[in-house]
Amino acid sequence: MASLSSLPKPVAVSPFSAIIGSPSDPSFVRQSLLFSGVGFRCAPLRINRRPSVETEVVPGTHQTTVFSDSVQNFDVPLLSVSEVMERLKANHENRKGKQLFLAMYSSIFGGITTDPTTMVIPMDDHMVHRGHGVFDTAAIMDGYLYEFDQHVDRFLRSASMAKISLPFDRETIRNILVQTVSVSKCRQGSLRYWLSAGPGDFQLSPSCCHQPALYAIVIQDQAPPSWKGVKVFTSSIPIKPQQFAIMKSVNYLPNVLSKMEAEENGGFAAIWLDDEGFVAEGPSMNVAFVTKEKELLMPNFDKILSGCTAKRVLTLAEELVKEGKLSGVKVRNVTVEEGKMASEMMLIGSGVLVRPVLQWDEHLIGNGKEGPVAEALLNLILEDMKNGPTTVRVPLPC
Repeated sequence: MASLSSLPKPVAVSPFSAIIGSPSDPSFVRQSLLFSGVGFRCAPLRINRRPSVETEVVPGTHQTTVFSDSVQNFDVPLLSVSEVMERLKANHENRKGKQLFLAMYSSIFGGITTDPTTMVIPMDDHMVHRGHGVFDTAAIMDGYLYEFDQHVDRFLRSASMAKISLPFDRETIRNILVQTVSVSKCRQGSLRYWLSAGPGDFQLSPSCCHQPALYAIVIQDQAPPSWKGVKVFTSSIPIKPQQFAIMKSVNYLPNVLSKMEAEENGGFAAIWLDDEGFVAEGPSMNVAFVTKEKELLMPNFDKILSGCTAKRVLTLAEELVKEGKLSGVKVRNVTVEEGKMASEMMLIGSGVLVRPVLQWDEHLIGNGKEGPVAEALLNLILEDMKNGPTTVRVPLPC
């Protein structure tokens, strides 16, 4: 395997530029910008607040009296590179989350960093301000990348559909990703990677972008996937058109709004229906059902993302057919009525693996408890991740 130093390096662009925005609330500005402990030059910023107006009741008149006209000034620091880095580090250390970022590769600086402070991308990258980028994710289990090549193939298909050319050939991209995970020393987590049109300007067209950019981050998640059953809702947020639904792009606003809608109603996720009213998918996972006849049923992939984990589940489910726990496995259009009358429903994806659904809208699924087929499929996936064939497990170099 080629070392990183021997890989072709794209045109370098400085990864650091500070753009400091401020909400309209002056108290927030004061708290955020008056950073203690670091010397800095200051550029004056005037923030005008609307005048505080009250009406004084005067008999026989309609007079309005202005009691105060508040104009407040704040100093916005003009930071040096070292000061920006110090603040980025402080900001990262103050975050609270369940994920640790262990390593990042960026073709912008042509290497790997293990300092989360430097895990940044340029603001003028068209993936940031135009959403012109694609991504994918592979699970890391016991020093192996699970279904890595399957995910990379989908990643490159998405890039082709998004008209993003490759900064390197497939084998070089694959080597970069494997080395990034190896450097991180992560044994259990995930590898997420992006291809973007690259940095260049803030125009709509990427014609002035220097060249496409490749990014990758190794994430160690402190909270393993849960087996506990969840509640889902039918999404009122429209599903993405087929051309975009089958592509794993960074345009995830519909997905985000769909997920938020479910959470606001006390659920875990929302279920999209396609333009014909058939069951489609969740915001970041596929959907599957077990019918009363013990048939595993999954919606067609022609209008939704072709889930790597979902397809692997379909293969592994054949073992349950042999054992008599399932009567068969089918992929076809599924009506909402069929879905809600199923004996089991589950969400399937690399982030959730297999997650039972106990309730859809106001309708209980089956007996309202986690089902035996969902549990069996989860065990099959976990076993496959640990001891599956070489076609789905790529070893990481020590």
